[in-house]
Amino acid sequence: MIQRFIELGEGYSDLYELIETARANRHRLMHLMAIHTKVNEKEVSSLVVVLKPTNPGNFQALYICREGISNPHILKNKRFDMFKELADELDKTIIEFDVKPSTMFAEKELYFQYLIGILRLNHYIPPLQ
Repeated sequence: MIQRFIELGEGYSDLYELIETARANRHRLMHLMAIHTKVNEKEVSSLVVVLKPTNPGNFQALYICREGISNPHILKNKRFDMFKELADELDKTIIEFDVKPSTMFAEKELYFQYLIGILRLNHYIPPLQ
């Protein structure tokens, strides 16, 4: 199985694309996630849409708006409210957890591998096969 993060941006206008991706793929929607971290002393969040693997092909897409939204537990914001409304509309609970920031990694791909490891260990996505 191939599991890959697809970065749409940091959550400004691309957040609308993330939301539409979830709506258009509601039959494949597995999870909605908010990943919290601290970048340059600022509390931020990444929003993620996790789809079920394709059949055939076994490709699992994880769409992400990375570290561009203020952490809603620190500073309430409209972008997170829109994501919460999406979760309510699609009858999903937003899974939330804290991670290291992407700035701690030499490459963005290493950061995404780190996140995939966390998601596998917590059984949010299937293990490597």
